[in-house]
Amino acid sequence: MRIIYLGDIVGKSGRTVVLNEMARLRHELAADFVIVNGENAAHGFGITRKIFQSLLDAGADVVVTGNHAWDQRETADFIDDEPRLLRPINFPPHTPGRGHGVFDLADGRKVLVAQAQGRLFMNPMDDPFRTMDLVVRNHALGNGVDAAFVDIHAEASSEKMGMGHFLDGRVSAVVGSHTHVPTADAQILPGGTAFLTDIGMCGDYDSIIGMQKEAALARFTEVTPTERLQPATGEATLCGVLLETDDDTGLAVSFEPIRIGGRLRTILPKTSAAPEK
Repeated sequence: MRIIYLGDIVGKSGRTVVLNEMARLRHELAADFVIVNGENAAHGFGITRKIFQSLLDAGADVVVTGNHAWDQRETADFIDDEPRLLRPINFPPHTPGRGHGVFDLADGRKVLVAQAQGRLFMNPMDDPFRTMDLVVRNHALGNGVDAAFVDIHAEASSEKMGMGHFLDGRVSAVVGSHTHVPTADAQILPGGTAFLTDIGMCGDYDSIIGMQKEAALARFTEVTPTERLQPATGEATLCGVLLETDDDTGLAVSFEPIRIGGRLRTILPKTSAAPEK
Protein backbone atom coordinates (compact mmCIF):
# COMPACT_ATOMS: atom_id res chain seq x y z
CA MET A 1 0.00 0.00 0.00
CA ARG A 2 1.23 3.50 -0.80
CA ILE A 3 0.12 6.30 1.53
CA ILE A 4 0.76 10.04 1.25
CA TYR A 5 0.53 12.24 4.33
CA LEU A 6 0.62 16.04 3.91
CA GLY A 7 1.56 18.25 6.87
CA ASP A 8 -0.35 20.99 8.69
CA ILE A 9 -2.03 23.29 6.17
CA VAL A 10 -1.60 26.92 7.27
CA GLY A 11 -3.99 29.46 5.76
CA LYS A 12 -4.81 30.22 2.15
CA SER A 13 -1.29 29.76 0.78
CA GLY A 14 -1.11 26.32 2.34
CA ARG A 15 -4.53 25.39 0.99
CA THR A 16 -3.55 26.60 -2.45
CA VAL A 17 -0.43 24.45 -2.74
CA VAL A 18 -2.24 21.38 -1.41
CA LEU A 19 -5.27 21.80 -3.66
CA ASN A 20 -3.02 22.42 -6.66
CA GLU A 21 -0.64 19.51 -6.07
CA MET A 22 -2.61 16.74 -4.38
CA ALA A 23 -4.19 15.13 -7.43
CA ARG A 24 -0.90 15.23 -9.37
CA LEU A 25 1.03 13.72 -6.49
CA ARG A 26 -1.55 11.02 -5.98
CA HIS A 27 -1.30 10.08 -9.65
CA GLU A 28 2.49 10.33 -10.10
CA LEU A 29 3.28 8.52 -6.87
CA ALA A 30 0.55 5.91 -7.44
CA ALA A 31 -0.84 6.53 -3.97
CA ASP A 32 -3.64 4.34 -2.70
CA PHE A 33 -4.56 6.63 0.19
CA VAL A 34 -4.00 10.29 1.12
CA ILE A 35 -4.12 11.84 4.60
CA VAL A 36 -3.97 15.60 5.20
CA ASN A 37 -3.58 17.63 8.38
CA GLY A 38 -6.10 20.48 8.15
CA GLU A 39 -6.05 21.93 11.66
CA ASN A 40 -4.74 25.37 10.60
CA ALA A 41 -6.41 25.51 7.21
CA ALA A 42 -9.02 28.19 8.03
CA HIS A 43 -6.94 31.37 8.08
CA GLY A 44 -4.44 29.64 10.33
CA PHE A 45 -6.94 28.52 12.96
CA GLY A 46 -9.01 25.36 12.70
CA ILE A 47 -11.02 24.03 9.78
CA THR A 48 -14.47 24.74 8.33
CA ARG A 49 -16.88 22.35 6.65
CA LYS A 50 -16.28 24.07 3.31
CA ILE A 51 -12.51 23.68 3.54
CA PHE A 52 -12.83 20.08 4.71
CA GLN A 53 -15.01 19.27 1.71
CA SER A 54 -12.59 21.00 -0.66
CA LEU A 55 -9.78 18.76 0.58
CA LEU A 56 -11.88 15.65 0.00
CA ASP A 57 -12.82 16.87 -3.46
CA ALA A 58 -9.12 17.42 -4.26
CA GLY A 59 -8.23 13.83 -3.39
CA ALA A 60 -7.82 13.49 0.38
CA ASP A 61 -9.25 10.37 1.98
CA VAL A 62 -8.90 11.49 5.61
CA VAL A 63 -8.26 14.85 7.28
CA VAL A 64 -6.73 14.98 10.77
CA THR A 65 -6.56 18.01 13.06
CA GLY A 66 -4.82 18.63 16.39
CA ASN A 67 -4.89 21.06 19.30
CA HIS A 68 -6.56 23.70 17.08
CA ALA A 69 -9.45 21.38 16.22
CA TRP A 70 -12.06 23.67 17.79
CA ASP A 71 -10.73 27.08 16.70
CA GLN A 72 -13.67 27.29 14.29
CA ARG A 73 -16.82 26.86 16.34
CA GLU A 74 -18.70 25.21 13.51
CA THR A 75 -16.34 22.21 13.59
CA ALA A 76 -17.95 20.83 16.74
CA ASP A 77 -21.33 21.01 14.99
CA PHE A 78 -20.40 18.82 12.02
CA ILE A 79 -17.49 16.59 13.04
CA ASP A 80 -19.78 13.85 14.40
CA ASP A 81 -21.27 13.51 10.92
CA GLU A 82 -17.89 13.29 9.17
CA PRO A 83 -16.03 10.03 9.90
CA ARG A 84 -13.19 11.16 7.63
CA LEU A 85 -12.42 14.16 9.87
CA LEU A 86 -10.44 13.08 12.93
CA ARG A 87 -9.36 14.86 16.13
CA PRO A 88 -6.87 13.56 18.72
CA ILE A 89 -8.03 10.32 20.29
CA ASN A 90 -7.02 11.29 23.82
CA PHE A 91 -9.33 14.31 24.10
CA PRO A 92 -11.65 13.98 27.14
CA PRO A 93 -14.59 11.56 26.98
CA HIS A 94 -17.73 12.88 25.25
CA THR A 95 -15.69 15.29 23.07
CA PRO A 96 -17.35 15.52 19.64
CA GLY A 97 -15.85 13.50 16.84
CA ARG A 98 -13.53 10.50 16.83
CA GLY A 99 -9.81 9.95 17.09
CA HIS A 100 -9.41 7.01 14.75
CA GLY A 101 -11.07 5.23 11.88
CA VAL A 102 -10.67 2.19 9.67
CA PHE A 103 -11.08 3.09 6.02
CA ASP A 104 -11.70 0.87 3.00
CA LEU A 105 -9.75 1.05 -0.22
CA ALA A 106 -11.50 0.27 -3.49
CA ASP A 107 -9.74 -3.11 -3.64
CA GLY A 108 -10.98 -4.11 -0.17
CA ARG A 109 -7.82 -3.43 1.80
CA LYS A 110 -8.26 -1.52 5.03
CA VAL A 111 -6.15 1.20 6.65
CA LEU A 112 -6.31 2.40 10.23
CA VAL A 113 -5.68 6.11 10.76
CA ALA A 114 -5.33 7.37 14.32
CA GLN A 115 -4.15 10.61 15.91
CA ALA A 116 -3.00 11.37 19.45
CA GLN A 117 -2.00 14.66 21.06
CA GLY A 118 1.07 14.96 23.25
CA ARG A 119 1.05 16.22 26.82
CA LEU A 120 4.49 17.83 27.23
CA PHE A 121 4.18 21.64 26.98
CA MET A 122 0.56 21.30 25.80
CA ASN A 123 -2.85 21.32 27.42
CA PRO A 124 -3.40 18.30 29.70
CA MET A 125 -5.01 15.33 27.96
CA ASP A 126 -5.49 11.64 28.64
CA ASP A 127 -2.38 9.48 28.30
CA PRO A 128 -1.67 9.25 24.54
CA PHE A 129 0.35 6.07 24.96
CA ARG A 130 -2.37 4.19 26.81
CA THR A 131 -5.13 5.31 24.45
CA MET A 132 -3.10 4.54 21.32
CA ASP A 133 -2.10 1.15 22.71
CA LEU A 134 -5.77 0.25 23.08
CA VAL A 135 -6.58 1.25 19.50
CA VAL A 136 -3.65 -0.69 18.07
CA ARG A 137 -4.57 -3.78 20.10
CA ASN A 138 -8.10 -3.62 18.70
CA HIS A 139 -6.93 -3.06 15.11
CA ALA A 140 -3.76 -5.08 14.78
CA LEU A 141 -1.91 -5.35 11.48
CA GLY A 142 -3.00 -8.52 9.71
CA ASN A 143 -6.08 -8.83 11.90
CA GLY A 144 -8.62 -6.52 10.31
CA VAL A 145 -6.30 -3.85 8.88
CA ASP A 146 -3.65 -3.99 6.15
CA ALA A 147 -1.89 -0.75 7.17
CA ALA A 148 -1.94 1.49 10.25
CA PHE A 149 -0.91 5.14 10.20
CA VAL A 150 -0.49 7.15 13.42
CA ASP A 151 -0.08 10.93 13.72
CA ILE A 152 1.39 12.15 17.02
CA HIS A 153 0.54 15.83 17.33
CA ALA A 154 2.99 17.07 19.94
CA GLU A 155 5.39 19.82 20.95
CA ALA A 156 8.28 17.75 22.32
CA SER A 157 10.43 15.73 19.94
CA SER A 158 11.17 13.28 22.75
CA GLU A 159 7.48 12.48 23.19
CA LYS A 160 7.05 11.93 19.46
CA MET A 161 10.10 9.66 19.36
CA GLY A 162 8.75 7.83 22.37
CA MET A 163 5.51 7.11 20.51
CA GLY A 164 7.45 5.86 17.51
CA HIS A 165 9.43 3.36 19.58
CA PHE A 166 6.36 2.45 21.66
CA LEU A 167 4.50 1.39 18.51
CA ASP A 168 7.48 0.04 16.55
CA GLY A 169 6.55 -3.21 14.86
CA ARG A 170 2.86 -2.70 15.59
CA VAL A 171 1.90 -0.01 13.06
CA SER A 172 3.04 0.99 9.58
CA ALA A 173 4.10 4.53 10.47
CA VAL A 174 4.23 7.08 13.28
CA VAL A 175 4.58 10.65 12.02
CA GLY A 176 4.81 13.77 14.17
CA SER A 177 3.02 17.02 13.46
CA HIS A 178 2.36 20.38 15.16
CA THR A 179 5.72 22.23 15.19
CA HIS A 180 5.53 23.09 11.46
CA VAL A 181 9.26 22.52 10.88
CA PRO A 182 10.22 19.39 8.88
CA THR A 183 12.83 17.22 10.53
CA ALA A 184 15.56 15.24 8.75
CA ASP A 185 15.14 11.94 10.59
CA ALA A 186 12.79 10.01 8.28
CA GLN A 187 13.63 6.36 8.93
CA ILE A 188 12.30 2.86 9.34
CA LEU A 189 12.72 1.74 12.94
CA PRO A 190 14.17 -1.71 13.81
CA GLY A 191 10.71 -3.28 14.14
CA GLY A 192 9.59 -2.08 10.72
CA THR A 193 7.62 1.06 11.58
CA ALA A 194 8.36 4.22 9.59
CA PHE A 195 9.03 7.28 11.76
CA LEU A 196 9.48 11.04 11.32
CA THR A 197 9.63 13.47 14.24
CA ASP A 198 7.82 16.26 12.40
CA ILE A 199 6.40 16.38 8.91
CA GLY A 200 6.48 20.19 8.65
CA MET A 201 3.71 22.38 7.31
CA CYS A 202 2.09 23.21 4.01
CA GLY A 203 2.54 26.97 4.25
CA ASP A 204 4.76 29.98 3.63
CA TYR A 205 8.19 29.46 5.23
CA ASP A 206 9.01 33.18 4.99
CA SER A 207 7.22 33.39 8.32
CA ILE A 208 7.32 32.25 11.92
CA ILE A 209 5.82 28.75 11.75
CA GLY A 210 3.39 29.97 9.11
CA MET A 211 2.39 33.28 10.67
CA GLN A 212 3.37 36.76 9.53
CA LYS A 213 6.66 37.69 11.13
CA GLU A 214 5.84 41.16 12.52
CA ALA A 215 2.97 40.15 14.81
CA ALA A 216 4.73 36.97 15.87
CA LEU A 217 7.94 38.83 16.72
CA ALA A 218 5.99 41.39 18.74
CA ARG A 219 4.84 38.58 21.04
CA PHE A 220 8.48 37.91 21.89
CA THR A 221 9.62 41.51 22.20
CA GLU A 222 6.67 43.46 23.64
CA VAL A 223 4.87 43.35 26.98
CA THR A 224 1.76 45.17 25.78
CA PRO A 225 -1.07 43.41 23.89
CA THR A 226 -0.21 42.65 20.29
CA GLU A 227 -2.29 42.23 17.17
CA ARG A 228 -3.82 38.89 16.27
CA LEU A 229 -1.57 36.51 14.41
CA GLN A 230 -2.22 36.29 10.68
CA PRO A 231 -1.05 33.55 8.28
CA ALA A 232 1.80 34.45 5.95
CA THR A 233 0.57 34.75 2.38
CA GLY A 234 3.65 34.11 0.22
CA GLU A 235 4.28 31.05 -1.90
CA ALA A 236 3.88 27.94 0.21
CA THR A 237 6.00 24.82 0.50
CA LEU A 238 4.10 21.53 0.51
CA CYS A 239 5.62 19.16 3.08
CA GLY A 240 4.66 15.52 3.24
CA VAL A 241 5.81 11.91 3.16
CA LEU A 242 5.26 8.88 0.97
CA LEU A 243 4.98 5.56 2.82
CA GLU A 244 4.98 2.17 1.13
CA THR A 245 3.98 -0.87 3.15
CA ASP A 246 4.47 -4.59 2.71
CA ASP A 247 1.23 -6.25 1.63
CA ASP A 248 1.86 -9.27 3.83
CA THR A 249 2.94 -7.63 7.09
CA GLY A 250 1.66 -4.04 6.83
CA LEU A 251 5.07 -2.76 7.94
CA ALA A 252 7.08 -0.14 6.07
CA VAL A 253 9.29 -1.02 3.13
CA SER A 254 10.08 2.56 2.08
CA PHE A 255 9.52 6.00 3.56
CA GLU A 256 10.49 9.21 1.79
CA PRO A 257 9.85 12.92 2.39
CA ILE A 258 8.07 15.18 -0.10
CA ARG A 259 8.72 18.93 -0.39
CA ILE A 260 7.49 21.08 -3.26
CA GLY A 261 7.50 24.83 -3.92
CA GLY A 262 8.23 27.87 -1.81
CA ARG A 263 11.49 28.50 0.02
CA LEU A 264 12.56 24.98 0.99
CA ARG A 265 14.59 22.72 -1.26
CA THR A 266 12.47 20.41 -3.35
CA ILE A 267 12.61 16.77 -2.29
CA LEU A 268 10.72 14.15 -4.26
CA PRO A 269 10.49 10.38 -3.90
CA LYS A 270 12.48 8.45 -6.46
CA THR A 271 9.30 7.22 -8.10
CA SER A 272 8.29 10.78 -9.02
CA ALA A 273 9.00 12.05 -12.52
CA ALA A 274 8.76 15.70 -11.49
CA PRO A 275 12.00 17.67 -11.92
CA GLU A 276 14.04 18.86 -8.97
CA LYS A 277 14.91 22.55 -8.80
